[in-house]
Amino acid sequence: MRIGGLQKFSLIDYPEKLSCVIFTQGCNFRCPFCHNPELVYPYLFKETIPCEDIFKFLEKRKGQLEGVVITGGEPTIHKDLIGFIEKIKAFGYFIKLDTNGSNPFMLKKIIKCKLVDFIAMDIKAPLEKYNILAGVEVNLDAVLQSIEIIRKSKINYKFRTTYVTSLLDEVDISKIKKMIEDEERYKIQEFIPPRDSTGRLIVDKKLGTN
Repeated sequence: MRIGGLQKFSLIDYPEKLSCVIFTQGCNFRCPFCHNPELVYPYLFKETIPCEDIFKFLEKRKGQLEGVVITGGEPTIHKDLIGFIEKIKAFGYFIKLDTNGSNPFMLKKIIKCKLVDFIAMDIKAPLEKYNILAGVEVNLDAVLQSIEIIRKSKINYKFRTTYVTSLLDEVDISKIKKMIEDEERYKIQEFIPPRDSTGRLIVDKKLGTN
């Protein structure tokens, strides 16, 4: 696993649980509104954190933290994700996985092995706009498969969309709701432009000024 960051404590990333957040490095999407570009673009990568350091931290925090959030980047691009989660699960933590839904095979296997307790999947756009919002050519069948796998699972889940007003409108949101068929577990997130180390806004020109 390529671990690009660790947030040692969070009250908001795992609903109703005290958690830490593990950020994986690398992503197969290139969303122009990405909030963590330093985890997506190789030229922005920082030195990785050894997995053993993560495990030592989690062992020390047993009884203090309840959950571990694995996010990115995109965690499911890593072939050793399952083994990584298994080791964390052995400490007794609840696991929340954040994903873009591009790897239904990995999702299905993780759910089948009962390695995850909560999944949050980002729905970038209605299908006809997906490539624009993802910044790459997306396997739309894979996205739809992931939605179906998550909906049919017996674990907690949430679908969410980052609402960038220069790229999406209310009609798009309505189409997304029809696509996921589960409005009660759907959340619209406000777009927050990322900042570099000096505090300057990092905004793709395609996003405009909204």
